[in-house]
Amino acid sequence: MNQLKVASYCTTFLKPEMLHIYRQITSLRRTQTFVMTKKVEHLRRFPFDDIERIPRPHRNLLRHGWMKFVERRPPLIYRGEYQMLVSILGRRGADMMHIYFGHTGVHLLPFIRQWNKPCLVSFHGADVAIKEVENYVGKLRVLFDSVAVVLARSQSLADRLIKFGCAREKIRINRTGIPLHEFSMVPREFPTDGRWQVMQACRLIEKKGVGSAIRAFAIFAREFPKAEFIIAGKGPLQPELQGLAQKLGVAEKVHFCGFLSQPDLRDLYRRTHIFIHPSETPPDENQEGVPNSIL
Repeated sequence: MNQLKVASYCTTFLKPEMLHIYRQITSLRRTQTFVMTKKVEHLRRFPFDDIERIPRPHRNLLRHGWMKFVERRPPLIYRGEYQMLVSILGRRGADMMHIYFGHTGVHLLPFIRQWNKPCLVSFHGADVAIKEVENYVGKLRVLFDSVAVVLARSQSLADRLIKFGCAREKIRINRTGIPLHEFSMVPREFPTDGRWQVMQACRLIEKKGVGSAIRAFAIFAREFPKAEFIIAGKGPLQPELQGLAQKLGVAEKVHFCGFLSQPDLRDLYRRTHIFIHPSETPPDENQEGVPNSIL
């Protein structure tokens, strides 16, 4: 019996914070898979042999304008992407398509509803609350009805999708696998000299709770003034967070070291005493799925 052939659709393959997706795709054993993407990034970090780049369709401006402004067709149609998808999936003989991220599924809805083979969509956290898409929750309900299976990274995420209208029987919890052989057990002891090493690894965005972590560390540092807090990651909040550390008087103890390679990150895990990650749900409801750094 031939293996099931799955098209793994990810708009960008892959951003630095998408290691969990790379692990999922490369760990498939009972199915064949190839990646469909519009844009390839960080291929040295995430090597993969079988990638189908979706070419930019030739644009007929008159036809494009007519379909967009007169017929009010969705972007997938008037940009010419629909036929590109049909062509690639047919040529590759795909049996089904796994669409990574809910907002991508919403974008692909016209295709999903017309393709004669099953699609599934996976949700990872931020994609349950996209404020930029008009009537996003309503469009999610259509997506739930149109796909065969809905994958969620955590139970709390699944509960949110059910609240939005997804049938409970369609949802599966899609756990992220851990390569345990890469993480050896390291015995730790209380530092007798008080030089505690505290760390957090994440993108520097609101839902990661880095500001709360810095405030907690500032309290901790009153009792242990030799302690240090290492933050691995980059993001738009870095200047604000550096200002917060300065305001709390711990700027010399809080170190922003940027994104680290996996070997360097594992080394940081080994030599620190405390890992902290106070996830928060900000006003825009951009919640965590499961923080990758905790995994």
